[in-house]
Amino acid sequence: MHTADSFAAGRSEHIVGRWLATRADREDIVLSVRVGGHPDNPGIGSVNLVRAAEASLTRLGVECIDVLYLDGTVDDGSALEDTLATAEWLVETGKVRALGAFGFTAERLVEARILASADYPRIEVLDEPYNLLRRTGFEGDLRLVAAAQGLAVTPSHALEHGFLSGRHRTKQSLQGVRGMQLRGNINRRGIKVLRALDIAASELQVPVAAVAIGWLLAQRTITAPVVNAFATEQVDELMQGAGVALGRAQLAELTRAAS
Repeated sequence: MHTADSFAAGRSEHIVGRWLATRADREDIVLSVRVGGHPDNPGIGSVNLVRAAEASLTRLGVECIDVLYLDGTVDDGSALEDTLATAEWLVETGKVRALGAFGFTAERLVEARILASADYPRIEVLDEPYNLLRRTGFEGDLRLVAAAQGLAVTPSHALEHGFLSGRHRTKQSLQGVRGMQLRGNINRRGIKVLRALDIAASELQVPVAAVAIGWLLAQRTITAPVVNAFATEQVDELMQGAGVALGRAQLAELTRAAS
């Protein structure tokens, strides 16, 4: 389960926390939180990192975060060495189990690994937006570094705001904020990708969203995509993606359609 302190200024964590309080299987849930984007504690400098992590723990009502993602998209001038030293304290005090990175460049990941060789805590997980339509940011140096470092990659925006579920195919069907996010994908390339997904979904007798997830899981270094679900039936569709076995021809056609 993934959330961030920046989602609705922390309200997302309150909602997740209330749900977690009703569960008896907390130890079976991997809880990941991204910090650095909350307006009260922006960036990942030492002071704000501690404040952000502790605020997230309070909102979630838990004692420990399984994976704490450091948001590298907020440039606050912090030295990575200081950030990792602070993260080490969070791990040693039992507030965090493992560290992840979000929005880190390949160069910054290399810097983090050099620091890890000097006994700073190691970054073990990478979150980078990645899907059939959003490939250039990850496919290159970032993937090479992730593979070389043995990072578990958990790409966010796995369905590109729901577009790759096949539910939105015309601009007339788009409404609200999500419609604004999707509008740019309804073009020749986007429709071509949806057609390729439709064909594979028909051949395998699975939902379109499951094929999009299956393509992601077939890519090198990908461990588990991060996907939003708004209804229980969507969860069922997404879980089917974990069992989709795309053939070489299907993978090649999907990749070609997205090129």
